[in-house]
Amino acid sequence: MNFYQNTITNLNKAAQTMKLDAETLAVLSHPQKTLMVSLPVRMDDGTLRVFEAYRVQHSELRGPFKGGIRYYPTVDLDEVKALATEMTFKCSVVGIPYGGGKGGVCCNPKEMSPGELERLTRRYVQAIYQIIGPRHDIPAPDVYTNSQIMAWFMDEYSRLVNEYQPGVVTGKPIEVGGSLGRDTATAQGGAYVLESYMAKKGLEVANTKVVVQGFGNAGRNAALILHKMGYTVVGLSDSKGGVYHADGIDPNEAAEHKDKKGVLEGLAKTTHCTNEQLIEKECDVLVLAAMENQVNKTNAKHIKAKIILELANGPTSAEADDYLFKKGVEVIPDILANAGGVTVSYFEWLQNREAYYWTLDEVQTKLNRVMLEALERVLHFQEKHHTSMREGAYMSAFDRLEKAMKLRGSGANLLCKVYK
Repeated sequence: MNFYQNTITNLNKAAQTMKLDAETLAVLSHPQKTLMVSLPVRMDDGTLRVFEAYRVQHSELRGPFKGGIRYYPTVDLDEVKALATEMTFKCSVVGIPYGGGKGGVCCNPKEMSPGELERLTRRYVQAIYQIIGPRHDIPAPDVYTNSQIMAWFMDEYSRLVNEYQPGVVTGKPIEVGGSLGRDTATAQGGAYVLESYMAKKGLEVANTKVVVQGFGNAGRNAALILHKMGYTVVGLSDSKGGVYHADGIDPNEAAEHKDKKGVLEGLAKTTHCTNEQLIEKECDVLVLAAMENQVNKTNAKHIKAKIILELANGPTSAEADDYLFKKGVEVIPDILANAGGVTVSYFEWLQNREAYYWTLDEVQTKLNRVMLEALERVLHFQEKHHTSMREGAYMSAFDRLEKAMKLRGSGANLLCKVYK
């Protein structure tokens, strides 16, 4: 099954376990609005290329749509629908007043110049700006997008509406309204959850071996944070492959090597392996911080980790999830584990609205509280229904979403909202 089918399977499974109202499930199984656009962009060599792009708005039951924008060669509508759906549940899990949205442009940013990326970004904003805004739909960075792209996005939107609007996106540079702590928020939130979960289970951080798949924003920061907390990082990978050393890797040295060489391969005292081989290596905690469907029914039986922390979106398939649960592997699901990013995005949005900015300590203290309260709630639903943590997370989200839907009235009316 593809990513969207996998997401719907997770929804249905949790809904069946908790005997969710059928109308709530029906509404939340479909996005409210889907926009597909074509973006003609002039390239540096003078040629014109047309890029396919999407913005999916899944649900605004609990607040404005919120969700990142990814630039990736294989982006398609089903992928963006799945990500938008997961964003609705992620925001509900951590209790922030947002619904889910997501955007994507089918392109390869590694082959594009900064000028081409800026023109592409501005063209994308021009195509979707009428359905977004700081009170309606707030994008953010995702795979292969970053704070610079968000700055261009914000600038173009502000130009189109003839008013400075820093709150139209989050994940911006500090100099144009970004929040301290946003760059590390996904990894930091996951680390808070893992730390609390380990303590609840009586597990010692010392000598706990960690493999991190993915060395983008989330994976790189996760490796650095966990190393600083006392975990032993034994494996790392980027898009070109992995490196492994059973006695431990210093992620600071790995980051320096990656910055100089462009790849992790060749890092001193490590052996090279593929991404597929890395996630099957001996470890206690496997951090999945790359792409979706990395652990699936084919390789699940080879996973040796006792705990999986999902910092990527949808990295474990539904079939693999069932197998791992029966095997006794605890999967801390993406809609909880990586919700630190959207939580600090919410903090950034609040700061933009008030034009008053917080210290890093304030941001991280508030993030820690949100993540640990969300974990407690997920564990409550997990224990109540004797199920996996993923089902517990979806049930926690469904509980809030169902209450919001009933309090607001007919879901059909929400789907027929007229946008101005």
